[in-house]
Amino acid sequence: MEKIEIELPDLLSKLSAFYDAKVWHFITVNGIDTGEGKIELQWLFSKYGVKDEIVLFYTVVPYEMKVPSIISLIPSAILSEREIVDMFGVDIEGAEKGLYLDEDSLSMPLRCSL
Repeated sequence: MEKIEIELPDLLSKLSAFYDAKVWHFITVNGIDTGEGKIELQWLFSKYGVKDEIVLFYTVVPYEMKVPSIISLIPSAILSEREIVDMFGVDIEGAEKGLYLDEDSLSMPLRCSL
């Protein structure tokens, strides 16, 4: 697996330069609570027709930081982005909460650093 660290302001430009829908399959956006008031966000891709070729773009940001959405590049990312909003309380541009959790559900259940 290739891991590429990026700065959040560069997310859209880096992914736009990398992503070709005929070459790469978008897998998901993953979140990992660092336990220090921050989250590691990961955007995972696999290469079509090549076994075990995975590219992971990642950044570590404070929970308070607004995260740009990638749905302008990859429309199906909306599901993963909304999951991150529900499970961690991250503010992703344009991603509404409430897709995976009801109003009366435990708020931000995967966020360890509350």
